[in-house]
Amino acid sequence: MGKHAKLFLALSIIPQIGLVKVLALFPEFVERYYSNGLYRFISKLSHYTFGWIPFSVGDILYTIAIIYILRWLYLNRKRIITDTTNWVLEVLCTLSIGYFAFHLFWAFNYYRLPLHKSFGIENEYTTEELLGFTKQLIVKSNEIHHGIAPNDSTKVTMPFTKRELLAKTPEGYDELAKIFPDLNYHPVSLKRSIYSLPLTYMGFSGYLNPFTNEAQIDGLIPEYKYPTTSAHEMAHQLGFAAENEANFIGSMAAMHHKDAYFQYSGYTFALAHCLGDLYSRSPKQYDEILKTINPGILKNYEEARAFWKAYQNPLEVVFKGTYNGFLKANNQAAGIESYSYVVALLVNYHKNHPL
Repeated sequence: MGKHAKLFLALSIIPQIGLVKVLALFPEFVERYYSNGLYRFISKLSHYTFGWIPFSVGDILYTIAIIYILRWLYLNRKRIITDTTNWVLEVLCTLSIGYFAFHLFWAFNYYRLPLHKSFGIENEYTTEELLGFTKQLIVKSNEIHHGIAPNDSTKVTMPFTKRELLAKTPEGYDELAKIFPDLNYHPVSLKRSIYSLPLTYMGFSGYLNPFTNEAQIDGLIPEYKYPTTSAHEMAHQLGFAAENEANFIGSMAAMHHKDAYFQYSGYTFALAHCLGDLYSRSPKQYDEILKTINPGILKNYEEARAFWKAYQNPLEVVFKGTYNGFLKANNQAAGIESYSYVVALLVNYHKNHPL
């Protein structure tokens, strides 16, 4: 590539960033022409291309890319001093291409309409409404727990392998699509990450590869978390980039699943979010309501906490902090966690659709 071509490609990142900033001001346009237009074609094409392959193509591509970049940096280390201009241009060319591909294949979804607007759900609620809905979730979670656990003090153990859990997860979307046709999920591209161990040490239970549109699940997390984690990543595949929106859709897909074990995962996931929000609003009511939850459900919560605690390390804070900053830079002001918006969607949707 000639120097002028390199310069043009390198500098193209500037108008690209400008275009992204402008499109962020027009979420209706992004919603209509990208999220519900071009992106649907891109995602289905990606699923047909990579979904049938039994291993994670995205993880392999990341591996190759990392090796290539490290090799390139090593071989060209002296050029930083001797040929600085061309070295910088080549780095900027790579960043420009990556930035373009990232947004074209998936990331414009960061700038679509908020889910409560596109789905026609309110996003405000009172503490009383939260308390009432949390009580409903407890009744439902206890009921399902009684049906699948030997007694109320025993945690739920999934009767499926992790491979079987992945295979069954899309069935929840089949049911959810009867209510929200836009959530129709086909074909499937859901896989266990080959980098589950480093993913766990980083503090993440899954991720979406934006370049291959494969949903990657941490193969080490507890089985009872598999349905909601998988459904969460599938929501990202459907173009819902915000973590809190993916949490809402993922929990709904599990709650609407025909299998009781998947329902248990979905309802207890939603309950955990409501409990977290209730604790921040009214610790006294939280303490009182906690006593009404089956001890076995609390043991499943403790199972998940113990799992993540076993992998805690100083770098986890760095990785999560970096990702949190990345989300905030991409139109996600709440970052990784936002109990209130997830709960707002759950509470307000179920006003008209009781559990």
